[in-house]
Amino acid sequence: MEIKLGFLGAARNVTGSCYLLETNGSRILIDCGMFQEWKLKGRNWESFPVPPSSIDAVLLTHVHLDHSGRLPLLVKEGFKGKIYCTPATRELAKIVLLDSAKIQEEDAAYKKKRHEREGKKAKYPEVPLYTTADVEDCLPLFSSVKYDAPFSLGKGIDAVFCDVGHILGSAMVKVCISQGSEQRTIMFSGDVGRWDQPILEDPTLFNQADYVLVEATYGNRLHDSSGNILNELAEVINQTYKNGGNVIIPSFAIERSQVILYHLNELLLQRRIPHLMTFVDSPMAVKVTEVFENHEELFDKKTLEYIHAGKSPFDFPGLVMVKSVEQSMAINHIKGTSIIIAGSGMITGGRIKHHLVANITRPESTIVFVGYQAAGTLGREILDGAKKVRILGQIYPVKAKVVQVSGLSAHADRDDLVRWLSGLKKPPRHVFVTHGDADVVQEFGEFLKEKTGWNVMVPEYQQEVILD
Repeated sequence: MEIKLGFLGAARNVTGSCYLLETNGSRILIDCGMFQEWKLKGRNWESFPVPPSSIDAVLLTHVHLDHSGRLPLLVKEGFKGKIYCTPATRELAKIVLLDSAKIQEEDAAYKKKRHEREGKKAKYPEVPLYTTADVEDCLPLFSSVKYDAPFSLGKGIDAVFCDVGHILGSAMVKVCISQGSEQRTIMFSGDVGRWDQPILEDPTLFNQADYVLVEATYGNRLHDSSGNILNELAEVINQTYKNGGNVIIPSFAIERSQVILYHLNELLLQRRIPHLMTFVDSPMAVKVTEVFENHEELFDKKTLEYIHAGKSPFDFPGLVMVKSVEQSMAINHIKGTSIIIAGSGMITGGRIKHHLVANITRPESTIVFVGYQAAGTLGREILDGAKKVRILGQIYPVKAKVVQVSGLSAHADRDDLVRWLSGLKKPPRHVFVTHGDADVVQEFGEFLKEKTGWNVMVPEYQQEVILD
């Protein structure tokens, strides 16, 4: 029995998730993400290792751009198969990919104009990776499948999506391959969520797999107790209010922003923070909230109790969903303290950069990181204590207070990952550790091997392995 597995992204780095499975005369792609680390962005412009027209299907674990962001490019370059995902992921994909294309178009135009003005040569092409028209061509290829419903990819290949608790609609993918009397199962973790978190159900455990690809974004650390989140947020907001600054929160538009609103609402109900104007400055926010409301079947018990009692956790007095550019620009003219939640989560683009320009030099303001910051991103640079940073072509001193609230992460930590793997009743033939910085995946791989005695490998970018 021969199965070839290629690691085309998220191999010793966090973003660009993409795995090529070749077996039974078929080529299946699991995720097709965008590289977001600054030093790796050039990979987005490289040709795919195999012709996209030769790929039979794509299995999409969830819509974060580091997993879905190059799908329109794949279609643009010849892919004509189906893109399988969960129903919620399909709804969110339209929002996320159209937004991505729009941001790319705007950023490309802005950079071209700036470079012409400065007489500089661009490091990367001054054209978008893909356009909104390319996204529109991609969307008809999406095909949704519910959780726990097996489906056939033909030629002895079957798959099933299971809830992994990361974001709305996120899934791990189990692929079953049959050749004659032999069968092999491969589990692709996607991004593993956490237990006992707001809004979503806990990750699904599984009891058998021959091969496992497990993400390890936080594989070398433990999150702070989620019980500290409310205390940390309350302290940051109250102190910044006292200082007269703004609370700036770079955040992913999907899941993280909703979880922040959930906690802010809890603090307001408990009267632990003042009523402040709170802006969600993302054109995606209202649309994403509508998708959330369409999928109550994915919510946990507490969230359903809120909704059935008429107290939606995604709305409270003073909350403003910002849609237009004019509204966004007006925020920074408001006097007094406000809370500004804007994308992107790693400050790789979007409106958050403009709010940073207005606040990063203000000692009274606070920048609050609520998610992972990949190496090479502006967010990581600020979080690591840079004294000066480049934003929109200009250098600014970092005078604002910088805080990280790690308990809000939607990624499993080291112990969560071990818990997720603990359902296996017998050792897998091999475990591949991916989707983490090089030192992190190496450390988690060694930890897992020592703890379990399993065969563990940390693959390199574009490495191919044969699974027997």
